[in-house]
Amino acid sequence: MHDEFLCHVTAYGVCEGRRIGVPLGTYRAPTLALALWWLRDRASWIAERLDPSPEAASFPAGALVPVAETVADVPALLRAWCADDARQERVADELAQGRLVRIAASDDTTEYELLAESVDALRMQRTIPALVMPIG
Repeated sequence: MHDEFLCHVTAYGVCEGRRIGVPLGTYRAPTLALALWWLRDRASWIAERLDPSPEAASFPAGALVPVAETVADVPALLRAWCADDARQERVADELAQGRLVRIAASDDTTEYELLAESVDALRMQRTIPALVMPIG
């Protein structure tokens, strides 16, 4: 069982023809449960900022407008991921086995990426090449 997890949230877009990543947060989770909680919390945080509830705060008239039907609904995708117990279990299983987990959703301008990986698995990956390198 992997005990500690490194979690990242990044938004990617294109600027002057180059793909640019903007870090939105990092968390070193001491348990699997906290890693999953943080990923869900960040996914909900992104969804609320992209698609705030009009009743949640006062917005100027015309500030919130619907997007075209052809644009991917990233907030809905992130909220659905957060609410899907089966997907949460799958993520937990992958992390518990030391695998990197990547959850991503994109619209026409931005990709939102949530990553989590075992700190133990990262340490093992760093040491394995040194153990198998030929001497001489």
